[in-house]
Amino acid sequence: MDKLRLAYLVTHPIPYQAPLLRMVAAQPDIDFSVFFGTDFTTRPFVAGEFGQQIVWDVPLVEGYRHHTLPRLDPQPPAGILEPLTLWRPLSRGFARALDEGRFDALWIHGYAHFSHWAAIASAKRRGVKVLIRDEATPISAVRSPVKRLAKRAFFEALKTGVDAYLAIGSLNRQYWLEQGVPAARIFDVPYAVDNERFAAQAAAASSGRDALKRALGIAPGRPVVLFCAKLIERKRPRLLLDAFARIHADPAMRNPVLAFVGDGPQRGELEEAAARLGPDAVRFLGFKKQNELPPCYDLCDVFVLPSGQEAWGLVVNEVMCAGKAVICSDSIGAAPDLARPGENGAIFRTDDVDDLSRALAAVLGDPARLAAMGRRSFDIISNWSYREDVAGLRKALASVCPGRITP
Repeated sequence: MDKLRLAYLVTHPIPYQAPLLRMVAAQPDIDFSVFFGTDFTTRPFVAGEFGQQIVWDVPLVEGYRHHTLPRLDPQPPAGILEPLTLWRPLSRGFARALDEGRFDALWIHGYAHFSHWAAIASAKRRGVKVLIRDEATPISAVRSPVKRLAKRAFFEALKTGVDAYLAIGSLNRQYWLEQGVPAARIFDVPYAVDNERFAAQAAAASSGRDALKRALGIAPGRPVVLFCAKLIERKRPRLLLDAFARIHADPAMRNPVLAFVGDGPQRGELEEAAARLGPDAVRFLGFKKQNELPPCYDLCDVFVLPSGQEAWGLVVNEVMCAGKAVICSDSIGAAPDLARPGENGAIFRTDDVDDLSRALAAVLGDPARLAAMGRRSFDIISNWSYREDVAGLRKALASVCPGRITP
């Protein structure tokens, strides 16, 4: 039997997706091609929220066949972050690519781009099956009743062109169901990271943990609370600092340290507020590249993502690969699947500083329980990986292309 021919369309190369795309390309019964609307992430660019140049230090386009589509819209100046909108990137030539590739199925990441709508229409005219994967959840955006009705009408139209939906987690599955998608057309393809790489790098970093603590002026036995994200309002770093301020002086907390990894416009405000807690309570480690993060994950005892809105939060996956407890707000898309209260951490009410401080106190107060939570995190994330992604994708393909591939 000939290989199933699968095309993948995405706006740009994404670091978290590259290892998964390599795994799909390695499937012996799938002939896989990737199409990008723009390749700006393969070059240095300045991200406004960081205010500095970003250069990804992991391979983005190696190990799989890929093409960058010609553009209809003008590209931004070199080195500037590409604005991704309904109309950008606006590419051309994909219909011709479908003809030349004689594809059986098209997998698209995202549904809110004009080029993707055009691709769906082109695929359906050619009898190509369409699979959609997206991050949207019931909590990923504030939607008025009018907008919810408009969304439902949009998805009624979209269903005529889409054969299967790939759910990144339980909230995303709930979102698809709320849009009227039949459960039989939804397949689990969870949002994952390169578990093996992050676990191996964190394990390798453990031998240097004591030296890193000494360099940061953190005495042995002091627990470390970690924040790793942009220092912007949506991520709520100030909320975490305020919650930490309420518990850090409690002797039962064992003199904890709060470490901020990341940069952004709120850094100055945070440093000023942290100074009021004394010189030894908070550390600012700055922006770190992908391969610089595992030592930070290994350093901590508990990780906190307090965002006011987060479609998923892949940093939670990463730190769980290092075997650490996690605390998430209930506005984090990953929380229902990965942060299990009482098992490996806690979930607190968004923007509730009292609830967050209680969660911190409950986790930090018992070192043996904290270590057990970290081990449980590792167990949970071990079954939330690219392996499950490939299995879910194969099930979806077997459903829409019966007889062409086995689940």
